[in-house]
Amino acid sequence: MAHSSSSSSSRNWVYDVFPSFSGEDVRKTFLSHFLKELDRKLIIAFRDNEIERSQSLDPELKRAIRDSRIAVVRKQKGDFGKVFEKTCQENTKDEQILWRRALTDVANMLGFHSSNWDNESKMIEEIANDVLFKLNLTPSNGFEDFVGIEDHIAERSFLLRLESDEVRMVGIWGSSGIGKTTIARALFSRLSRLFQGSIFIDRAFISKCRKNYNEANSDDYNLKLHLQKTFMSEIFGKREVKIDHIGAMGERLKHQRLVIVLDDLDEQVVLDALAGRAQWFGCGSRIIAVTKDKHLLRAHGITCIYKVGLPSEKQALQMFCRFAFRQDSPPDGFLGLASEVVKRAGGLPLGLNVLGSYLRGRNKEDWMDMMPRLRTRLDGNIERALRVSYDGLGSKEDKAIFRHLACLFNGAVIDYIKLVLADADLDVNAGLKNLADKSLIQVRGDSVEMHCLVQEMGEEIVRSQSNEPGEREFLLDSKDICDVLEDNTGTRKVLGISLDMSGIDELHIHKRAFEKMRSLFYLKINKKPYEEVRWHIQEGFNYLPPKLKILSWSGYPLRCLPSNFCPQHLVKLKMQNNKLEKLWEGVHPLRSLKRMDLSGAKNLKEIPDLSMATNLEKLLLRSCSSLVEITSSIRHLHKMLVLDMSRCTRLEALPSGINLKSLDKLELSGCSRLRSFPNISSNISKLDLSRTSIEEFPSKLRLEKLNTLQMKEIKSRKLWEGVQPLTSLKSLDLSGSEKLKEIPDFSLATNLEWMHLKGCTSLVEIPSSSIQNLKKLSYLSMEDCRELEALPSGIDLESLDSLNLGGCSCLRIFPDISRNIFFSF
Repeated sequence: MAHSSSSSSSRNWVYDVFPSFSGEDVRKTFLSHFLKELDRKLIIAFRDNEIERSQSLDPELKRAIRDSRIAVVRKQKGDFGKVFEKTCQENTKDEQILWRRALTDVANMLGFHSSNWDNESKMIEEIANDVLFKLNLTPSNGFEDFVGIEDHIAERSFLLRLESDEVRMVGIWGSSGIGKTTIARALFSRLSRLFQGSIFIDRAFISKCRKNYNEANSDDYNLKLHLQKTFMSEIFGKREVKIDHIGAMGERLKHQRLVIVLDDLDEQVVLDALAGRAQWFGCGSRIIAVTKDKHLLRAHGITCIYKVGLPSEKQALQMFCRFAFRQDSPPDGFLGLASEVVKRAGGLPLGLNVLGSYLRGRNKEDWMDMMPRLRTRLDGNIERALRVSYDGLGSKEDKAIFRHLACLFNGAVIDYIKLVLADADLDVNAGLKNLADKSLIQVRGDSVEMHCLVQEMGEEIVRSQSNEPGEREFLLDSKDICDVLEDNTGTRKVLGISLDMSGIDELHIHKRAFEKMRSLFYLKINKKPYEEVRWHIQEGFNYLPPKLKILSWSGYPLRCLPSNFCPQHLVKLKMQNNKLEKLWEGVHPLRSLKRMDLSGAKNLKEIPDLSMATNLEKLLLRSCSSLVEITSSIRHLHKMLVLDMSRCTRLEALPSGINLKSLDKLELSGCSRLRSFPNISSNISKLDLSRTSIEEFPSKLRLEKLNTLQMKEIKSRKLWEGVQPLTSLKSLDLSGSEKLKEIPDFSLATNLEWMHLKGCTSLVEIPSSSIQNLKKLSYLSMEDCRELEALPSGIDLESLDSLNLGGCSCLRIFPDISRNIFFSF
């Protein structure tokens, strides 16, 4: 029935399908329906009615046949038969017979006979699916360099059992650099057209989701909920999807036939959150989990696992040649050299890529010069194979930048890297370009990414600098760091320390531990908030290096920083869940400081003078429950984008009479003693005042740019007076505000799309003037507003399609406020 060209990967096609059917009745019925089904599946079909009347039919049909990937044909008659006859004229009689027999055999093998079908539409759909399946078996563009990709996909397709309607979860498992992600992406490109929806979740997606949950435990409910919200936003193509419990995702997706790829998994929480249960997804859905940790798959109950193995010697050589020479085989004189490099790389696709890219464009003499080094350092070890690219870097600067990235900045934003290394005598711009050229890093958007194997190679280079950890540039291994801090063996050579406290229950720090590390610019001690650590800091500890740019110390156990600490070089200060009561005395020139995060500092009573921190962009003070006020010096922070003081339960007021020109996001949820509206910026787009006691509002709200306003569970009886120019407001949430008796006039909030008033149990009515101008309002929830007696009448909210009035027990009259309501509760 459908015959696919065997050379379809070698050219660009104009059409997916050439349909050939004769007979006017067939063309008006079956063919028209068939073409419509192909259109529905985004399959491009040739139509002879598109040929201009002035053109000859014969050459156009020939061209169409040549330019189609698949021919759907039963008989060699009609227009197709005429072209077929002319095409065969130059061939022998025996060849013509063979061609005809081949087409007939194809049709007989794969044909669909209408007499066997009770429903023609079902038959047409099945034929279209057959065509679609064949289209997806042709090689994918973008994966040509990965030799053997078709074999991997064929094995994976068998395990996926696409003919089954069950929801099937399968795993792709293998070592780093072996090609798991490439196989997954190629498979995804094939499968996407077969499903209602498709999504590929990569490391960047997970990292972005985890940004605000770095210290969350592995079963954190809010983290899972956030992962699901972001996931659903991608699936439905919406900026934000509202869900309030884990099971909601299943309720939204249970009728969707989806293909989902979860790539580079290393956390159970991600798999649990995004693919927790098979019943969350519609029949026939396929979830593909990609990981180097087989236990993660077993723990999730995934037993259908495909292990990715190394390519054969022949495939590895061909793959290397594509990277090194942009062809399938070595040029004359390079076979021996190429074969030796492939052997030294151990056949690992990542090693083949890195080495091939490194040697590309070099002449034979260059190769000969490099071979001794390759012979002595590779030895079949992938780490040594990767190091060749490092050794080939043209300058000491580039090598230093690479070591910094490998040890401290993998995944970091480029501007952040430049800022931290600004005075390190390193040309970061040129260095990043050179490293990208050598396939040591990839620049994705505004961030730098380094494969984990390449990163491990960089870390090993640093370890090899000295047998004494205190003599190395960077300290990364927990045991080494603990020894250096306890024994006071650090030196001026140490530039950075990154200590992960996982599994460490006590830490001893010598009183002079940092005194000899005067070049230290990066200090990170990371402790999970739920992990208990016994700190043993020797009495008399009173020194931190003056060049520190990054100071990140979770759980810092002392009441204040060293008295002689000079913070003027700080770019980032992150000291969450600490015992600090104050930071430092006086005013310091903090012009480099971009981010200050003291979240969870429950004993912190005051914030230092920040008047000279004029470049500060984020000030995060979540759960600083002893903080009564914030310094008025914040009036100078005109580059601050985010101020988060949520759950500062003793905070009573913010400074008045100021206007922070850049402030975009203000978080004050849970500040239960806050009574005055924070009128500190006219630039805010997102404001959260949930669970506050605000009663005092200014006569004019300077919130013309406000997009999202959350005032959930506020304790106030009423909000502001009069009409406020909330012209940019799109989302309003007042849910759970049980004392609220009336809502303000929103007649100027003409862009409001979403209003949530669930649980406003004291609300009796909504004045017509408050909502009659909300022509863009699409969602209105007043669920459990038990005192609500009526809604305005005689108005038409023309965009309102979802209205929830469940639990409004006093409501007696059906709401006549929109003609377009689709969902009502």
